[in-house]
Amino acid sequence: MSRIQIGKISYSNVLPVFHFFRDARFTGRASFTERVPAELNRQLAAGDIDLGPVSSFAYAENAASYQVLGDLSVSALGAVGSIFMFSKRPLEELREPCIALTNSSATSVNLLKIIMEKFHGSHPKYQTVKPNLLSMMKDSDAALLIGDDALLAKWNNPGYYVYDLGELWYKHTGMWMTFALWTVRNQVIEHQPDLLREIHHEFLRSKQQGLEQLDHIILHAKEEFGGTYEFWKAYFSGLCYDFQSDQKRGLEYYFRCAAELGLLSRPIEVKIWDAGAKIT
Repeated sequence: MSRIQIGKISYSNVLPVFHFFRDARFTGRASFTERVPAELNRQLAAGDIDLGPVSSFAYAENAASYQVLGDLSVSALGAVGSIFMFSKRPLEELREPCIALTNSSATSVNLLKIIMEKFHGSHPKYQTVKPNLLSMMKDSDAALLIGDDALLAKWNNPGYYVYDLGELWYKHTGMWMTFALWTVRNQVIEHQPDLLREIHHEFLRSKQQGLEQLDHIILHAKEEFGGTYEFWKAYFSGLCYDFQSDQKRGLEYYFRCAAELGLLSRPIEVKIWDAGAKIT
């Protein structure tokens, strides 16, 4: 039996799901690769990893080849706290802006396009660049950053307007927004369902422990990334790691919006593989 390669997002937002994962239980059977979301998206599509939390948009682009593991996501109902558009002018004045997009994301990039084009009726020009706020803003009216890049930029914000994309999405839809899904290739489901079930159970168990022992996660994040206890408490408390009917409904509406703008070829229904998952 071949080893399952698991992707891990190299951002703090997945700590509550990954921190208590018992890697030793899968020695010789599974291993981890840590990358930013855009790189994990490419690796999953290429078959270089078998499963992991990837951008929701990347799931939709290859939905025929993937399923998602039940009750695992990175979602928010309102502000997400780490996906920001920084702007030189108020949002309502951005009619034909030049917006610099991070090259680290797929879901957030297309969420920004939906917000700007569908909800605000603006006509931006986009450029995709490395995530560095100062260089991004040299020739742009606004810039999109995600994850720890966004957190650090906000902490050191040199006076820009800052908009949380989760908050803007909620303002216009009243729905959840799901940014990442634990996505698995169909070949793994077909050939290694028992090992996949074990890994799925362990992620659910680790998530439960992470949420029950959130103070431990907060102290770890504070030590590794800086910031205050109060900041990380509010940040993690604003995220949801479940994927139930409300999150699914919000995400499928996002996919419909993306299809309307030609960002996806068609609306996508999320296909969940849970194999009777229970926390043990």
